[in-house]
This record gives sequence, C-alpha cells and structure tokens, in this order.
Amino acid sequence: MKFVIGRNSLIWGLFGLWLGTVLLFWQFYKTESNQTFADAVASTSSSVVNIYTFSNQASPFRNGDQHTITNLGSGVIISKDGYILTNHHVIQGASEIILSLNDRRQARATLVGTDPASDLAVLKTDLDQLTPIKIGNSSTIRVGDQILAIGNPFGIGQTVTSGIVSAKGRDSIGLNPYENFIQTDAAINPGNSGGALIDLSGNLIGISSAIYTSSGGSQGIGFATPINDAIKIMDAIIKHGSVVRGYLGVQVQENNEQVAQALNLPSAKGLLVTSVTPYGPAEKAGMKAGDIIISIEKQSNLSAHNAQQLVSDLTPGERVTIKALRGRQSYITKALVERLPAIQQTNTP
Repeated sequence: MKFVIGRNSLIWGLFGLWLGTVLLFWQFYKTESNQTFADAVASTSSSVVNIYTFSNQASPFRNGDQHTITNLGSGVIISKDGYILTNHHVIQGASEIILSLNDRRQARATLVGTDPASDLAVLKTDLDQLTPIKIGNSSTIRVGDQILAIGNPFGIGQTVTSGIVSAKGRDSIGLNPYENFIQTDAAINPGNSGGALIDLSGNLIGISSAIYTSSGGSQGIGFATPINDAIKIMDAIIKHGSVVRGYLGVQVQENNEQVAQALNLPSAKGLLVTSVTPYGPAEKAGMKAGDIIISIEKQSNLSAHNAQQLVSDLTPGERVTIKALRGRQSYITKALVERLPAIQQTNTP
C-alpha cells in the first residue's frame, strides 16, 4: 500500500513539473511575441497607400505660364470597392491624384468629396484585388495603449512608427473647427498625413492628421482623427457629397466663477452667448448676446465643444429646445436648425 501511494505521488509530481514547464514556456512565448509588432504591420501594410498629388498653377514669374506643384501624403483603403480615407489638406487643390500601393501598383484616384471642417477627404480607385483595413473601435482605446502609425513620411516610402495613446478628446488645438483628436507620441512627420493609426491587433483606430512642432519634424505630439468619427464623415460624403451639419448661429464660451464675477452674471453655470449671427436660427428664436444657455435638448453641463458637436449632429429642419437665462429670468425657446453654411469655418454651434 505504501508503494502504491509513493508511485502515485511521483506520477502526480512529474505531471505537475511538466505542466509548470509548459506554462512557463507559454508565458515566455507570449511575452516574446508581444515584443514584436510584425503581425499587426503585416496584416495592415497592404491597406495603407502613398498619395502623390499634382497641381497646375499659374506662375507669377513667367507671364502666366503653368507649373506643377507636387504634394505627398498617405491614405487608408477602407473597402474592397476602392474607397480611401485621407486628409483634406493632402489633396487640396490637386488636379491629379496618384496612388502608390504597397505591392508597387500605381493608379489614378478620383475625389469623391472633402470635409475641410474635419480635414478629411474620400478618394475612389478602380483597382481590383484591394485589401481593406480592419476597422477598430476608437471609443474603446485607453490612454497608455500601445499603437502604431503607418504612412509615407517625407516621401521615402511606407514607414512604421510606434508609441502610445497620449490623450483622447483633444478639442482645443485650433487646427480645425471640429476637433476630437487622439494624441500620440508615435512619430508622425510630413507625409504621414492621412495614414493609419492602428492597435496591436491591426485594427484601424485613427487617421493621422497633424503634428505639433516647432522644427517641422516630429516632437512626440501627433494628432489623429478617431476612426468612429472618420467613418461617419466618410459615409456622409459618399451619400451626400458633403457633410451636412446643423447650425444655430451663436458663439459661446464656457461660464465659470471668474467669468461670472467679471461680467456680473447671475449664474456661473452654462454657456455664455458671446455673439448671435444676424438672421440666424438663434436670433430668429429670440436669443441675444449675454444670454446663458443652461441646456440644449435637455442636455446640461455642456462644454463649448460638446455643444458644438451636439448641434452639428442635429438634422437641418428640426426644432431644438433651448433653456437659457437672461439676467435672472429663465426662458425656453425653440430654434429651427439650419444647415451649416459651407463658408462657416469658425467654432460656432
């Protein structure tokens, strides 16, 4: 009996040693595999294109002769039927757009439409056998997540850089009227614009858009448009040719204790209306400069940016309920939302 118990103990001991060794090697394998980004890059690189644009402009030095200006950037293949996302500033003013794929194919692209307010543009190519990128969910990323940027910096060819998500929801950069940037320290240089920001599973989470720099090169502060926002804008451009945004015609600033004391306001809450566009929806609804907006469509505690986003998402033609203060008297009004004018490029809800 003692011999049987001893043999069983030995068997179980050897099994435990084997299992522990297997788990140790598995953990080592996972650790080693996490140290390379090769799989994410391999699954994504064919979906990122280099973009070269050409523009014929009259030369001021040659009696109106035409000369060609070349620009470069990047783009991301979104669908098998050839839709590509890039930045508006990459293709702005272009008379010809050339795509260069990772498999060395080249082709002309047509411009479907642009949205200067968010600095996004949609291109279309008739090439076949395209590899669309996997679309991620930018709302689930967290500050500190590792990410990769893929693009064509300085025109030297497709390049991959790595970094982390440094911040989310950057909206006061002053680059575009509509901002909601992902900030990253992955190197983004001239030519990266319109390229892909991906997670370590190869999912697209953003479109690289801009850098903050004093030297012209990367200084560890880059910005990308979240893919959730970019896809909505792309769908609108494909469907309507442009992005339709709601518009009320008011400029606001966030209220606080300091502002309220300085202006002798009755409340330190809400959004202070600094100006109202003549004949705009807000003026037609009776609003005036100096009013304090308490809520829009029952949504309170709004920042100036959130209010702008809320109004831009409204459908022109619908009525929006606004609760506000004028002096110490509260009032409720309904404004008829209009379409944001094409020339409107300021931060006005």
